[in-house]
Amino acid sequence: MADRSALAGAGRVVVKVGSSSLTQPSGGIDDARLIALVNALVERVQAGTQVVLVSSGAIAAGLGPLGLARRPRDLATQQAAASVGQGLLVARYTSAAAAHGLTVGQVLLTADDVVRRTQYRNAQRALERLLGMGVLPVVNENDTVATAEIRFGDNDRLAALVAHLVHADALVLLSDVDALYDGPPDRPGARRVPVVSSPADLDAVVVGGSSSGVGTGGMTTKLDAAAIATGAGIATVLAAAAQAGEALDGQDVGTWFAPTGARPRTRMLWLAHAAHPQGRLVLDAGAVAALVRRGASLLPAGVVAAEGSFEAGDPVDLCDQSGHAVARGLVNYSSVEVPDLLGRSTRERLDALGPGYDRVLVHRDDLVLLPRRRQGGAEQPRTTIVRT
Repeated sequence: MADRSALAGAGRVVVKVGSSSLTQPSGGIDDARLIALVNALVERVQAGTQVVLVSSGAIAAGLGPLGLARRPRDLATQQAAASVGQGLLVARYTSAAAAHGLTVGQVLLTADDVVRRTQYRNAQRALERLLGMGVLPVVNENDTVATAEIRFGDNDRLAALVAHLVHADALVLLSDVDALYDGPPDRPGARRVPVVSSPADLDAVVVGGSSSGVGTGGMTTKLDAAAIATGAGIATVLAAAAQAGEALDGQDVGTWFAPTGARPRTRMLWLAHAAHPQGRLVLDAGAVAALVRRGASLLPAGVVAAEGSFEAGDPVDLCDQSGHAVARGLVNYSSVEVPDLLGRSTRERLDALGPGYDRVLVHRDDLVLLPRRRQGGAEQPRTTIVRT
């Protein structure tokens, strides 16, 4: 998608809306804003676009019924609020869409659901089937059961990953802010950034976190989501929720993020951006070079230490001896088995441990390379895939 004018004819679009754009300050659902959003989505669907909605707001919607004045800090109460609010939120979407003859389907995801091969295929298949049947999927993180270890962290990132999962043509991030600005939007002289063509366009932009008492995101999470999507070849628009119709029509509202990369394999994008590593393997210099420079698989002979508790098939970080994670991959052995493999060649493993222990530790088809840390310590995985 070369520019935003093509958005009006996009075949498939993922739209994400934040809590602050759907709820009142007290936490209750703002029916007028929700209905306006659904009306804009229905218009796109009726024009022939398949739409997936990633919607925050479950926890916020549950605050009022539970008598909570603000978003709870502890996980258990957040889960309780999500349990109450999710049903209320989807009921409102169902009612608003039904007025136009459109059916809504609920899809709740955790990061663990889509990192593992079988589960991400199931998620992909379910979304494809819903879209094929003319249903509007409403996706949210499964806050009721998600723990810190299996959370996406924010629905902006979830939306970017869902956009890749369903092979969307574009991602539209709707917020209570109408665009990216070169500084705080309320600062005198702050200017809208209409187009971001490359990461270099963001060098002079100053952003902050969420200013809402009901949401978890902010401009930083939206920029991260845009980077994930555009790096995977998916154009992204950031706009105000009130501008949903104009954004979907390709009008000059908000900020347009042009695609910067090619679409990688779905599972590797999830591994880079959604997987929570269950452990670490520390590699010697030769193994690091083999992974990074030659695209090789990781052999036990190149590993000097293993940390954490993991099972075969779990994601683990592959680190150099200074502790920097150079890659992430799906390990073929459990943390109980790994110590007996370290430093041994394939022949030595077979002789000592028997058949079945000649596999590599992490296959190159199950690896994604990670970058050096950015200034400020935040690590943003790139989607450079190690291929055969």
